[in-house]
Amino acid sequence: MTALMSALPDAVRKLHPRRQARNPVMFVVWVGSALVTVFAVADPDVFTASVAVWLWLTVLFANGAEAVAEGRGKARAEALRRTRRDTAARLLDGRTVPGSELRPGDLVVVGPGEVVPGDGDVVEGIASVDESAVTGESAPVVRESGGDRSAVTGGTTVLSDRIVVRVTTEPGATFVDRVIALVEGARRQKTPNEIALSTLLSALTVVFLLAVVALQPFAVHSGGEQSVVVLTALLVCLIPTTIGALLSAIGIAGVDRLVRRNVLATSGRAVEAAGDVDTLLLDKTGTITLGNRRATDLLPAAGVAGTELARVARLASLADGTPEGRSVVELCAERYGLAGEPTERERAGEPVPFSARTRTSGVDLDGRRLRKGAASAFAVDGPTRAVVDEISALGGTPLVVAEDDRVLGVVRLTDVVKPGMGERFAELRAMGIRTVMVTGDNPLTARAIATEAGVDDFLAEATPEDKLALVRREQEGGRLVAMTGDGTNDAPALAQADVGVAMNSGTSAAKEAGNLVDLDSDPTKLIEIVGIGKQLLITRGALTTFSVANDLAKYFAVLPAMFAAVHPQLDALNVMRLASPQSAILSAVVFNALVIVALVPLALRGVRYRPAGAAALLRRNLLVYGLGGVVTPFAGIWLIDLLVRHIPGIG
Repeated sequence: MTALMSALPDAVRKLHPRRQARNPVMFVVWVGSALVTVFAVADPDVFTASVAVWLWLTVLFANGAEAVAEGRGKARAEALRRTRRDTAARLLDGRTVPGSELRPGDLVVVGPGEVVPGDGDVVEGIASVDESAVTGESAPVVRESGGDRSAVTGGTTVLSDRIVVRVTTEPGATFVDRVIALVEGARRQKTPNEIALSTLLSALTVVFLLAVVALQPFAVHSGGEQSVVVLTALLVCLIPTTIGALLSAIGIAGVDRLVRRNVLATSGRAVEAAGDVDTLLLDKTGTITLGNRRATDLLPAAGVAGTELARVARLASLADGTPEGRSVVELCAERYGLAGEPTERERAGEPVPFSARTRTSGVDLDGRRLRKGAASAFAVDGPTRAVVDEISALGGTPLVVAEDDRVLGVVRLTDVVKPGMGERFAELRAMGIRTVMVTGDNPLTARAIATEAGVDDFLAEATPEDKLALVRREQEGGRLVAMTGDGTNDAPALAQADVGVAMNSGTSAAKEAGNLVDLDSDPTKLIEIVGIGKQLLITRGALTTFSVANDLAKYFAVLPAMFAAVHPQLDALNVMRLASPQSAILSAVVFNALVIVALVPLALRGVRYRPAGAAALLRRNLLVYGLGGVVTPFAGIWLIDLLVRHIPGIG
């Protein structure tokens, strides 16, 4: 009630007819409230005035539910607005311009203590960045060029070192600007499911309208004509006002639950789709495993000295800024005392970055091609193949090292499955969701990790084209697909997936392609997102069930009392012994308004979701909310009638 009172100003502003017309059910209540008010002014009496007041309260409570849900998003939006400021930007060519004049492609230099003037990708350098203004997390993050952690957001602060940022967005279209628009529920577009449900509720409203209109001829024929006020009040009580009042708040609250977990949805449809997901594509490294695979062993080929393998492995990894590449250099330094930093001669080499097509990286130095990469990229002999297979079978990742076309040996990279992943995948299986691990590792390594983690299937040696093809194959089977990614090579599959979760630390291309952005850059959050989506759908379904059952119960609770005077035999159906037709109607109107207030916390919090099959969820829904919707009106109206029957002119 306190939250509703604080949202009262917004609720009053929403009384404008244009705002009410967006919700057909509540618009009928608004029209009924205005009509009864006219009768209350023209011919004042306690009953008509009381009905008018409670009808207006019904509209206000519905508006208040939406306003409370929107208030959370507006608070977040206001906090983000404070991070926006027109920061001076130092261009790479030495000029200084206002941040509002930056255009895509501009190169900006940002040093320690300076604010990043606009969204972009780091193209040079590495720095520690404070992103708390956007993510709410106080721990700084590392942003560097040449990888999947190159994106920086305007309004964040560089804490150390110097980076060069290539601007990727127009002024006014930055990530923060889009976040502000997304978290403000007032700008939210209705989802397809909401539109379908709104259509159903409108149809039910028409049915009850016809039923109530038909009562008047019946009453006249029976010698007991009902007033327009009574019929209007009865109509409002019978149409699905409960779910009509809470429908918008449920959708806004679902998006807000994601926001509180630092996930931003570009549309409500993405949240709904997460609840209907059939297939979940999960990257292995960093999602299923701890990530940051480290080199743990150097295994020379026959006739090759360990020192020779270490020298080539080190040279092939010096220009590799990934955690795996750095770990190879560190292992060579630890085992063989090789320098961790390149010499001037080594700097003259031509780095060869990793390519998903060649599956190798390395350097061209002094006429030699020094490479490391997947075993499938090299012509390995039998003994080396046996080493590769053994490492893979044990869940490690073999990295073959070669000079020109001569294979020198294998580097063992080790990764570990995160604790509890098996249990989480079992929960997803209970939800009816198929899990597929996607990895660039060879099939043996992929199979070992997949078996240990408990996923249903895996895709090994996955290229960007393979990921996109997998998403399309799943969708062709009529399934909804969710996946997560952070790199430019993930963008096509993220765009194709029904739910594409892009990491905030990833590239701008990935963030543009996905319809969800995880500010914490935690790939495992995709599992939570699915749970939130299912909670949204279950909450909407549960409250719809309650509302429909509630309306039918009110119909059978009130009508016997209304017509008992005309048809005494109906008095036997007046099981609650309501005092009079006026007290029955007023009690129903009061209950109809108060039940909205009572259900606002549930609409905002959401019905608790427990992994279970569809049949079990349906049984629970009917038992708890269907039966509850039938019983509650009888008890509520009876209790209210005990109070209002003592009001002069009512009882």
